[in-house]
Amino acid sequence: QVQLIESGGGLVQAGDSLILTCVGSAGTFGKYGMGWFRQAPGKEREFVASIWWAGTMSYYADSVKGRFTIDRDNAKNTVYLQMNSLKPEDTAVYYCAAHKSAFYSAYLRPDDFGSWGQGTQVTVSS
Repeated sequence: QVQLIESGGGLVQAGDSLILTCVGSAGTFGKYGMGWFRQAPGKEREFVASIWWAGTMSYYADSVKGRFTIDRDNAKNTVYLQMNSLKPEDTAVYYCAAHKSAFYSAYLRPDDFGSWGQGTQVTVSS
């Protein structure tokens, strides 16, 4: 089980950039693939991006491809989500989550994530 704490959300204008940070528990974080998900009001939670435990492969939702970048620093037990060219439709609570299997090096199915953080609100005004 990985404990996760997100930060970095806020209110920004369309076109701005924001970086989200998720810090995990030491000793376990580096073993797991990590993902970012988001949930807008009245909508289902959706996948945003994910990255292998070693950081050598990442995946993105089509809606954020080319604008968002996921990265991780296992020495700091941290995963980042760099968000550029933000749009009002990116407004949501953003969650990080750890994959259920340690050292998993294949496609990270969005359904295979657990150990969720508490979320951080991102609001993009037009």
